[in-house]
Amino acid sequence: MCSDHTAPFSVESDGLRLHIRLTPKGGRDAIDGIEPLSNGQSVLKVRVRAVPEDGKANKALIKLIADKLDCAASSVEIVSGATARIKILKIAGNGQALCERLKSGLSS
Repeated sequence: MCSDHTAPFSVESDGLRLHIRLTPKGGRDAIDGIEPLSNGQSVLKVRVRAVPEDGKANKALIKLIADKLDCAASSVEIVSGATARIKILKIAGNGQALCERLKSGLSS
């Protein structure tokens, strides 16, 4: 079930919304799990090898999320935090199915 209000993701009618803390120049491209922020919001910890210049880290983030969710990169959009470490992503599609794919990817 993907309706947990403490999760860093939420199912919407037209997709999935993800709260992410991105670490550029992280040595590898990976999702490192879930972490609570000081304000109580949970985020997915994500690291990418790319540098935070000219949108390279954001592009690497979009590619990583699209690969993990088995969807097109064009369906992943940064809706908030394009130049910040904390970002909100929107993935277009069946939100419940995307959520289940994400959860299964986190547990493996």
